[in-house]
Amino acid sequence: MIVRGLESAAKGMTALMDMNDNIANNLANVNTVGFKKGSLRFKDIMESAVYSQQGSILRNDTSRYLGDLSMGSQSLQYVHDFSQGALDKTGNTYDVAIEGDGFFKIRDIDGKESYTRNGSFVVNSDQYLVTKQGEYVLDVNNRRIRMIPEDFDPELMRDKMEIIIGEQGNIEMNSYTQKIPMQTIGIFDFSDKDDLFEIADTRFVPRDKVNNPELRAEKFTVQQGMLELSNSNVIKEMINTISTTRNYESLSKVVTTNNELLQTAVSVGRLRG
Repeated sequence: MIVRGLESAAKGMTALMDMNDNIANNLANVNTVGFKKGSLRFKDIMESAVYSQQGSILRNDTSRYLGDLSMGSQSLQYVHDFSQGALDKTGNTYDVAIEGDGFFKIRDIDGKESYTRNGSFVVNSDQYLVTKQGEYVLDVNNRRIRMIPEDFDPELMRDKMEIIIGEQGNIEMNSYTQKIPMQTIGIFDFSDKDDLFEIADTRFVPRDKVNNPELRAEKFTVQQGMLELSNSNVIKEMINTISTTRNYESLSKVVTTNNELLQTAVSVGRLRG
């Protein structure tokens, strides 16, 4: 049982180290636009059956099965919490936030596509809507979004043109005299968000595109001039840090105590020998 105690405590300490790394990542991204905090799921390992002896063992009495005793745990899966983050008003024309379900779909220069909640966009020199890293924002038909219509008359620039992005992502170019409808920003979602994993910079991709394909999001509104902040909470993460540290210290004491008991048992064994 001493060895089992050491093994169980060691596994628990390893799991707590993983948890502490996750908490550190959440704290580091409390100010990252569109960040979704992560969490770890754990599983029990090395379950051992527990029996209760009835009467004296010397009389060969039968034992009664009580259940299983977990001999430790380890991290099983890293998942993200996709709950809504607070919206921050910026007033910038090309800043957009999703309130509700869904993701923006973006495509990099190599053609690789991913999904993000970070709506901090700009317009590049070719008049396409892109992320700060230069990835193209895609519309509902998976096309790049050009912020000037192909047949746009430069003479209209004499009027003050305003870009309006509606609650469903529809883009319009407005002046005092006319409205020019353009493309619609694509908002996509997935039925199994646990299948998504982060590749970098708050960008996600599904692990299994066949069984978890992208869907058109339904319950959402797009808010122009706003950004969704990180849903990581400093106070909660600090509390988690304290709790994890205390649990780690407790398991460290268990290891120390069991190590002393093991040394004592070995010494007694040598004396009897």
